[in-house]
Amino acid sequence: MPKNETLEHPAARAISDYSTVPTTFMTAESETDYDLSHGVGGTPLVRLRRLAEGPVEVHVKCEWMNPAGSVKDRPALWMIRDAEERGLLANGRRRLLDSTSGNTGIALAQLAAARGHQVTLTMPSNASPARIQLLRLLGAELILTDALEGSDGARTVARDMAAEQPDRYVFLDQYSNPMNWRAHYESTAPEIWRQTRGRITHFVAIMGTSGTFTGVSRRLKELNPTIRRITVQPDAAYHGIEGTKHYLSTEIPPIFDAGLVHEQIEVSTEEAQKMVRRLAVVEGLPTGISGGAAVVAALRVARQLSEGVIVTVLPDNVLKNLDRFQVEDPSI
Repeated sequence: MPKNETLEHPAARAISDYSTVPTTFMTAESETDYDLSHGVGGTPLVRLRRLAEGPVEVHVKCEWMNPAGSVKDRPALWMIRDAEERGLLANGRRRLLDSTSGNTGIALAQLAAARGHQVTLTMPSNASPARIQLLRLLGAELILTDALEGSDGARTVARDMAAEQPDRYVFLDQYSNPMNWRAHYESTAPEIWRQTRGRITHFVAIMGTSGTFTGVSRRLKELNPTIRRITVQPDAAYHGIEGTKHYLSTEIPPIFDAGLVHEQIEVSTEEAQKMVRRLAVVEGLPTGISGGAAVVAALRVARQLSEGVIVTVLPDNVLKNLDRFQVEDPSI
């Protein structure tokens, strides 16, 4: 075999026809028929060449390349289309409703606006000011909830609102909506498989709703059950890794499939913050703090191996949270 040829898993050809458009329903009929939906998915997979030198490959999927700037574009689109297809928005009087820590809300607001729907969002009041301002710019109605109750409190408020006014709201509930994990089963996982040519050996995912982990892991398990599936979460109940959940101290999302987990890694807020700076300076990747945590965990896994292909997901970039970082001459 030529020295620069890459081995391909035999099953990789089964989905090798996946293009940058993740599913067939998002294929435009003509070059002038595109809307925001057609930009969802097909994000680049980038190898870390300086932070992960050596025989073990570490790759990151840059999900901020989606139209609304995060991995949440995928489940947001799947949930909206599902509501449309089931006729829940047909009369134009009902609003989409969900709880969010920021990214899902931004994706819902942007994609819904492009499709002519209205959105109401419940969100902890300690969300970053930039996220709140962007959501208001996109026309979303915001209900700010008790910061101390976190994402669980915001979800409870949304659930109560939907129960009290069922004719007004279509409650998407990303934590229990199967379209959340299906978005990743149908788009993210096939992209990773194709981009690694079926060579992936470890999948590492930060935990929030668990949609990314559950959907990608289910698909990868079908393609190659030997792939190790690893979850990442904060190391404490009170933490600064926005968009993530400490599962031991909060409600477990109904869509989470614990049977898919081979290993769990905990990361501190400080480790994640430091990695954000290192990724920006050393690799040119300005990821958000949840992506920093995911890479901390992926590099830990890499240090335990003599060979392998590790993939993790960078859910968003740091731009919506720059106000929470003290940017200075980096010391790395």
